[in-house]
Amino acid sequence: MKRLSLVLAFIFSVALAAPAEVLKLVINDTIHPITEEYIERALAQAKVTKAEAVLIELRTPGGLSTSTRGIVEKILASEVPVIVYVTPSGGYAASAGFFILQAADVAAMAPGTNTGAAHPILGGGEKMDDVLKGKMANDSAAFMRSFVAKRGRNVEAAESAVLQSKSFTDQEALDKKLIDVVAKDLDDLLKQLDGKEVKRFNGGTTKLATAGKLVRPFEMTLKQKIMAFLMDPNVAYILFSIGMLALYAEFNNPGAILPGVVGLICVLLGIFAFNLLPVRYAAVAMIVAAFVLFALEVKFTTHGILGIGGTVLMILGALLLVDAPIPEMRIKIWTALVVSIPIALISIFLMGIALKARKNKVTTGIEAMIGEIATVQTALAPEGKVFIFGETWNAVAPQPVSPGERVVVKKVDGLKLEVEPVSKPPVNA
Repeated sequence: MKRLSLVLAFIFSVALAAPAEVLKLVINDTIHPITEEYIERALAQAKVTKAEAVLIELRTPGGLSTSTRGIVEKILASEVPVIVYVTPSGGYAASAGFFILQAADVAAMAPGTNTGAAHPILGGGEKMDDVLKGKMANDSAAFMRSFVAKRGRNVEAAESAVLQSKSFTDQEALDKKLIDVVAKDLDDLLKQLDGKEVKRFNGGTTKLATAGKLVRPFEMTLKQKIMAFLMDPNVAYILFSIGMLALYAEFNNPGAILPGVVGLICVLLGIFAFNLLPVRYAAVAMIVAAFVLFALEVKFTTHGILGIGGTVLMILGALLLVDAPIPEMRIKIWTALVVSIPIALISIFLMGIALKARKNKVTTGIEAMIGEIATVQTALAPEGKVFIFGETWNAVAPQPVSPGERVVVKKVDGLKLEVEPVSKPPVNA
C-alpha cells in the first residue's frame, strides 16, 4: 500500500512538473451550437491541464448570433488565455467570426486573410425596415463595445464593421489595432507571442511563454463530429426527405419493415438537426403536404396537376426551411431541385403500384379460389368432393349437383369449399 502511494505521488509530481502546452482547435465551418460546445469543452480541458493557452484556428463565413454570443461569453470568462488565429491565407473570419476574433486575448491573422462585415441580418436574409435594422445594429454594436475596449483594441473601427459592414485585410486590421499580430504560420505566431504581456478581460495581465511549447490538437468527439455533419442544412434536408420517402413506401407496402426502419431513423436524425437549426416549421409542413399531394395525384388521376403542385411545394419548403443569416447555412437551390424532383417521381410511382395491387384480384393462397370454377367428383347432396387447381377438396352446395358438373367457389371455410352450380344460359325457344 505504501509502495502504491509512492508511485501515485511520483506520477502526480511528474504531471505537475510537465511543461504547459498549447491546446489547438480548428474551426473551419459556420458558427452553430456544436461549435459552441466544442470550444466550451476545449476551454474546460485547458483549465484542468493548466495549458499555457488555447489556440483557435478560425476560418468561417459567420453563423448564428446565439451561438456567437455564447462563444464570446466563454472566451471572456476563460481562465486560460485564448488566441484566435485567422488562417490559412485566403481564409476569412466574417460576421460572427469577427466577434470571436475581437473577444480573444490575442487576435492574430495570417497574410492574405480578411475579417469584418459583421452587420446583423435577419435569418433568410430578408430586408428589414429601418427601425428594426437600427435596433439590431445598435444592439450588436453595444455587444462589440462591451469587450473590445477592455481588450485595448480600436472600438471605433470595430463598430464600423458592425454598423457599416466594413471589412479589413490582415494589414488593415493590424494598422487599426483590431488585431495584435500578423503571422505567416503557427511557428511564427508562437515565436511572436513568446514573452508578450496579455491584458485579460478581468483586468489582470499574463505573460505568455509559447516558444517551444507542445501544440496539442484538440479534436471534436465522435458525437460532436456527427452532430456537426448533421448541422449542414443540406444533409438534414436530404435525410428528412429520404426518411419521408421510406415511410411513404412502408405505408404503401405494410410489413416490408426495412423501409419503415430506415425511414424512421432518417426522419428522427433530420428532426434532431432541425431542432438545432433555426428552422421554419411551416416549411416542414409544406414538405409533408407535398407527399399528401403525391398520393392524391395517383388516387384521383389529375394528369400531373397535383404531382407538379406537390413538387413545387417541396422545393419551396426546402428553400424556406432554414431561417439562417448567411447563405452557407441555408439549403442550396440545387439540393432542393436534385432531391425534390426525383422523390416526387418515385413517390407517385410507388403509390401507383400500390393502388394497382389493391385493385387486382388475389392470385395466391386459398382466397385465390374464390370465383374460380371446380368440377364435381362425387355428387354434392349437399356434401361431396370437387376438383380444383389439381387438388380434391370437400365441398358443400345449397342444392344437389351431379358428378362432372361445374360449380363456382363462393367461400372457403377452413378445408371445405362452399360452391354453387354454374348458371346455364337460357335456351331460346
